[in-house]
Amino acid sequence: MSSAKGCDKHGHKRRKIFRRIFAGILILAFIVLLVVLLVWAILRPSKPRFILQDATVYTFNLSAPNLLTSNIQVTVSSRNPNDKIGIYYDRLDIYASYRSQQITLRTAIQPTYQGHKEINVWSPFLFGNNVPVAPYNGLALGQDQSTGTVFLMIKIDGRVRFKVGAFTSGRYHLYVQCPAYLTFGNRNTGIVVGANAVKYQLVTSCSVSV
Repeated sequence: MSSAKGCDKHGHKRRKIFRRIFAGILILAFIVLLVVLLVWAILRPSKPRFILQDATVYTFNLSAPNLLTSNIQVTVSSRNPNDKIGIYYDRLDIYASYRSQQITLRTAIQPTYQGHKEINVWSPFLFGNNVPVAPYNGLALGQDQSTGTVFLMIKIDGRVRFKVGAFTSGRYHLYVQCPAYLTFGNRNTGIVVGANAVKYQLVTSCSVSV
Protein backbone atom coordinates (compact mmCIF):
# COMPACT_ATOMS: atom_id res chain seq x y z
CA MET A 1 0.00 0.00 0.00
CA SER A 2 2.73 2.45 0.97
CA SER A 3 4.60 1.66 -2.23
CA ALA A 4 1.49 2.34 -4.35
CA LYS A 5 0.85 5.62 -2.51
CA GLY A 6 4.46 6.65 -3.09
CA CYS A 7 4.19 5.98 -6.82
CA ASP A 8 0.96 7.96 -7.04
CA LYS A 9 2.60 10.84 -5.17
CA HIS A 10 5.62 10.90 -7.50
CA GLY A 11 3.39 10.63 -10.54
CA HIS A 12 1.32 13.56 -9.36
CA LYS A 13 4.46 15.65 -8.84
CA ARG A 14 5.71 14.83 -12.33
CA ARG A 15 2.39 15.79 -13.90
CA LYS A 16 2.42 19.03 -11.94
CA ILE A 17 5.95 19.84 -13.13
CA PHE A 18 5.02 19.06 -16.75
CA ARG A 19 1.95 21.31 -16.51
CA ARG A 20 4.09 24.15 -15.16
CA ILE A 21 6.66 23.70 -17.93
CA PHE A 22 3.93 23.63 -20.57
CA ALA A 23 2.29 26.72 -19.11
CA GLY A 24 5.66 28.50 -19.07
CA ILE A 25 6.25 27.65 -22.73
CA LEU A 26 2.81 28.96 -23.68
CA ILE A 27 3.37 32.20 -21.76
CA LEU A 28 6.79 32.69 -23.37
CA ALA A 29 5.40 32.04 -26.86
CA PHE A 30 2.58 34.51 -26.20
CA ILE A 31 5.04 37.20 -25.06
CA VAL A 32 7.25 36.68 -28.12
CA LEU A 33 4.26 36.83 -30.44
CA LEU A 34 2.97 39.97 -28.71
CA VAL A 35 6.35 41.68 -29.04
CA VAL A 36 6.54 40.78 -32.74
CA LEU A 37 3.02 42.11 -33.37
CA LEU A 38 3.77 45.33 -31.50
CA VAL A 39 6.98 45.89 -33.47
CA TRP A 40 5.13 45.10 -36.70
CA ALA A 41 2.34 47.55 -35.84
CA ILE A 42 4.78 50.32 -34.87
CA LEU A 43 6.94 49.97 -38.00
CA ARG A 44 3.93 49.56 -40.31
CA PRO A 45 5.63 47.89 -43.29
CA SER A 46 4.70 49.34 -46.68
CA LYS A 47 4.44 47.23 -49.81
CA PRO A 48 7.10 47.70 -52.50
CA ARG A 49 6.49 50.13 -55.35
CA PHE A 50 6.91 49.02 -58.96
CA ILE A 51 7.36 51.07 -62.13
CA LEU A 52 7.34 49.83 -65.71
CA GLN A 53 10.08 51.96 -67.27
CA ASP A 54 10.12 50.79 -70.88
CA ALA A 55 9.31 48.01 -73.31
CA THR A 56 11.31 46.98 -76.39
CA VAL A 57 9.25 45.09 -78.96
CA TYR A 58 11.28 42.73 -81.16
CA THR A 59 8.42 40.60 -82.43
CA PHE A 60 4.65 40.92 -82.19
CA ASN A 61 2.89 39.04 -84.98
CA LEU A 62 -0.66 37.73 -85.04
CA SER A 63 -1.24 35.02 -87.64
CA ALA A 64 -4.24 32.91 -88.55
CA PRO A 65 -5.90 31.17 -86.91
CA ASN A 66 -5.37 33.44 -83.87
CA LEU A 67 -1.76 32.52 -83.11
CA LEU A 68 0.49 35.15 -81.53
CA THR A 69 4.28 35.17 -81.65
CA SER A 70 5.92 37.81 -79.48
CA ASN A 71 9.27 38.79 -78.03
CA ILE A 72 9.29 41.81 -75.73
CA GLN A 73 11.94 43.01 -73.30
CA VAL A 74 10.62 45.09 -70.41
CA THR A 75 12.43 47.10 -67.76
CA VAL A 76 10.79 47.05 -64.34
CA SER A 77 12.04 48.75 -61.19
CA SER A 78 11.06 48.03 -57.61
CA ARG A 79 11.61 50.32 -54.65
CA ASN A 80 11.46 49.39 -50.97
CA PRO A 81 9.85 52.43 -49.28
CA ASN A 82 10.61 51.19 -45.75
CA ASP A 83 13.56 52.59 -43.81
CA LYS A 84 13.65 49.79 -41.21
CA ILE A 85 12.31 46.79 -43.11
CA GLY A 86 13.99 44.66 -45.77
CA ILE A 87 12.21 42.58 -48.40
CA TYR A 88 13.07 39.08 -49.61
CA TYR A 89 11.81 38.38 -53.12
CA ASP A 90 11.72 34.57 -52.92
CA ARG A 91 9.99 34.05 -56.26
CA LEU A 92 9.00 36.40 -59.08
CA ASP A 93 7.40 35.36 -62.38
CA ILE A 94 6.65 37.97 -65.02
CA TYR A 95 4.48 37.65 -68.14
CA ALA A 96 2.27 39.69 -70.48
CA SER A 97 -1.47 39.47 -70.86
CA TYR A 98 -4.01 40.90 -73.28
CA ARG A 99 -7.62 41.34 -72.21
CA SER A 100 -7.01 39.09 -69.16
CA GLN A 101 -5.51 36.30 -71.31
CA GLN A 102 -1.86 35.34 -70.79
CA ILE A 103 -0.04 35.71 -74.11
CA THR A 104 3.59 34.96 -73.16
CA LEU A 105 5.33 32.33 -71.12
CA ARG A 106 6.28 33.11 -67.53
CA THR A 107 9.83 34.37 -67.12
CA ALA A 108 11.46 33.82 -63.73
CA ILE A 109 13.33 36.71 -62.09
CA GLN A 110 16.29 35.81 -59.90
CA PRO A 111 15.40 35.77 -56.15
CA THR A 112 16.98 38.66 -54.28
CA TYR A 113 16.99 40.70 -51.07
CA GLN A 114 16.08 44.38 -51.12
CA GLY A 115 17.43 46.50 -48.29
CA HIS A 116 15.97 49.64 -46.74
CA LYS A 117 15.04 52.27 -49.37
CA GLU A 118 16.82 50.25 -52.06
CA ILE A 119 15.85 50.04 -55.73
CA ASN A 120 16.13 46.93 -57.91
CA VAL A 121 15.90 47.00 -61.70
CA TRP A 122 15.13 43.96 -63.88
CA SER A 123 15.06 43.67 -67.69
CA PRO A 124 13.56 40.25 -68.53
CA PHE A 125 12.42 39.02 -71.95
CA LEU A 126 8.79 37.99 -72.37
CA PHE A 127 8.16 35.68 -75.29
CA GLY A 128 5.76 33.20 -76.77
CA ASN A 129 5.80 31.25 -80.02
CA ASN A 130 2.46 30.61 -81.75
CA VAL A 131 0.48 31.12 -78.55
CA PRO A 132 -3.24 30.39 -79.14
CA VAL A 133 -5.39 33.46 -78.57
CA ALA A 134 -9.11 33.28 -77.91
CA PRO A 135 -11.05 34.09 -81.12
CA TYR A 136 -12.67 37.21 -79.66
CA ASN A 137 -9.27 38.41 -78.36
CA GLY A 138 -7.66 37.65 -81.72
CA LEU A 139 -10.28 39.81 -83.44
CA ALA A 140 -9.80 42.65 -80.94
CA LEU A 141 -6.00 42.40 -81.16
CA GLY A 142 -6.09 42.61 -84.94
CA GLN A 143 -8.29 45.71 -84.72
CA ASP A 144 -5.98 47.29 -82.15
CA GLN A 145 -2.94 46.69 -84.33
CA SER A 146 -4.69 48.21 -87.34
CA THR A 147 -5.52 51.35 -85.33
CA GLY A 148 -1.93 51.48 -84.04
CA THR A 149 -2.34 51.07 -80.26
CA VAL A 150 -2.24 47.83 -78.29
CA PHE A 151 -2.85 47.79 -74.54
CA LEU A 152 -1.01 45.05 -72.69
CA MET A 153 -0.81 44.29 -68.99
CA ILE A 154 2.59 43.24 -67.66
CA LYS A 155 2.00 41.07 -64.61
CA ILE A 156 4.30 39.87 -61.84
CA ASP A 157 3.31 37.01 -59.57
CA GLY A 158 5.51 35.97 -56.65
CA ARG A 159 6.24 35.43 -52.98
CA VAL A 160 7.89 37.92 -50.60
CA ARG A 161 9.01 38.03 -46.98
CA PHE A 162 9.67 41.05 -44.76
CA LYS A 163 12.72 41.31 -42.49
CA VAL A 164 12.65 43.41 -39.30
CA GLY A 165 15.94 43.16 -37.43
CA ALA A 166 16.46 39.46 -36.71
CA PHE A 167 12.80 38.63 -37.37
CA THR A 168 11.66 37.44 -40.81
CA SER A 169 7.96 37.13 -41.59
CA GLY A 170 6.24 34.29 -43.36
CA ARG A 171 5.71 34.35 -47.12
CA TYR A 172 3.17 36.74 -48.64
CA HIS A 173 1.70 36.59 -52.13
CA LEU A 174 2.85 39.52 -54.29
CA TYR A 175 0.75 40.49 -57.30
CA VAL A 176 1.78 43.37 -59.59
CA GLN A 177 0.02 44.79 -62.66
CA CYS A 178 1.73 47.28 -64.96
CA PRO A 179 -0.21 48.85 -67.89
CA ALA A 180 1.71 49.12 -71.15
CA TYR A 181 0.40 51.09 -74.14
CA LEU A 182 2.31 50.14 -77.29
CA THR A 183 1.79 52.31 -80.38
CA PHE A 184 2.42 50.01 -83.33
CA GLY A 185 2.77 51.39 -86.82
CA ASN A 186 4.21 54.74 -85.72
CA ARG A 187 7.90 54.49 -84.93
CA ASN A 188 8.03 58.16 -84.05
CA THR A 189 6.55 57.26 -80.67
CA GLY A 190 9.45 54.91 -79.89
CA ILE A 191 13.19 54.55 -80.36
CA VAL A 192 14.40 52.28 -83.15
CA VAL A 193 17.02 49.94 -81.64
CA GLY A 194 17.33 47.42 -84.45
CA ALA A 195 16.09 46.48 -87.89
CA ASN A 196 12.68 45.49 -86.51
CA ALA A 197 12.86 46.50 -82.82
CA VAL A 198 11.30 49.58 -81.24
CA LYS A 199 11.81 50.74 -77.66
CA TYR A 200 8.91 52.53 -75.95
CA GLN A 201 9.56 54.76 -72.94
CA LEU A 202 6.61 54.16 -70.63
CA VAL A 203 7.41 55.07 -66.98
CA THR A 204 4.04 53.93 -65.66
CA SER A 205 3.20 53.13 -62.04
CA CYS A 206 2.05 49.60 -61.29
CA SER A 207 -0.65 48.45 -58.92
CA VAL A 208 0.72 46.26 -56.12
CA SER A 209 -1.10 43.97 -53.75
CA VAL A 210 0.48 41.91 -50.96
